[in-house]
Amino acid sequence: MKYLVTGAAGFIGAATSQKLLAQGHVVVGVDNLNDYYDVNLKHARLAQFEQHESFTFIKLDIADRAAMTELFAREQFDRVIHLAAQAGVRYSIENPDAYADSNIVGHLNVLEGCRHNKVAHLVYASSSSVYGLNEKTPFETTDTVDHPVSFYAATKKANELMAHSYSHLYNLPTTGLRFFTVYGPWGRPDMAPFIFTKKMLDGDTIVINNNGDMWRDFTYIDDIVEGVVRAADVVPERDDAWKVETGSPASSSAPFKVYNIGHGSPINLMKFIESIESELGIEAKKNFREMQAGDVYKTYADTQDLFAATGYKPAVGVEQGVAELISWYKSFYNK
Repeated sequence: MKYLVTGAAGFIGAATSQKLLAQGHVVVGVDNLNDYYDVNLKHARLAQFEQHESFTFIKLDIADRAAMTELFAREQFDRVIHLAAQAGVRYSIENPDAYADSNIVGHLNVLEGCRHNKVAHLVYASSSSVYGLNEKTPFETTDTVDHPVSFYAATKKANELMAHSYSHLYNLPTTGLRFFTVYGPWGRPDMAPFIFTKKMLDGDTIVINNNGDMWRDFTYIDDIVEGVVRAADVVPERDDAWKVETGSPASSSAPFKVYNIGHGSPINLMKFIESIESELGIEAKKNFREMQAGDVYKTYADTQDLFAATGYKPAVGVEQGVAELISWYKSFYNK
């Protein structure tokens, strides 16, 4: 099959592309290679594909409507895995325009490309951030997600609403995946696991929000990719028996689904830091501070719906995942 993977130079996008290629698919990857974080890391991820004849990379901004229209018309994709987005909760407070361009306009361009070129299934990245002020755990896709606490989260909720409208209007099968905290080799430098590892090795002080009283559903990259690829193989179908009054908001009478994708067992932030300390043999210098704007206290995924649909079940625990992250980091950065 021929896949479009947007955000192919990103953490999850590159790993997903690798998995698809290993399964024998043809992959066209697009990315605008922006400088939100180290562009050299993005180029290094792409360098892994140089020997793959079935992979083509195109530098392209998904917010460019003309370029996206031409791409879809030329390539005629079977499926699309849309992972490109302006990421980061705190940066959305500083630069909301970047999120409107990439996460709203870009998402619309992907939907339009799928609609006009009869793509069989669109899988796209949502986020656990959509749960916002929800304090009930574990987070379930049947929960109300109408109170985001960051503009980033608001754009991801908007992505789900936009996808549903296209599923309803044009019978386009769409699946949204609410990612929980992803970590591992080739990870993002703006995320805590990478930041903590770097600062500990450099002898710098790590900053710990809410005085360490936070919980995250840390999920290893290989588990995430397995779930993404499995979800792509489960194409939503219409369900004319579904009703708003009785049905889950994560499904519809249209061919539309939303799933959580995470480990399903939250880890206290201090326990995660201790795992890094143990693996490195270093005690971190710590600076504790209050909760920051846009942060949530606890993320915890109920992944039963995704497991039932795909057989997906995370397999990598924190100790193994942290060891793999640190091994890669030391090798990549010659530490």
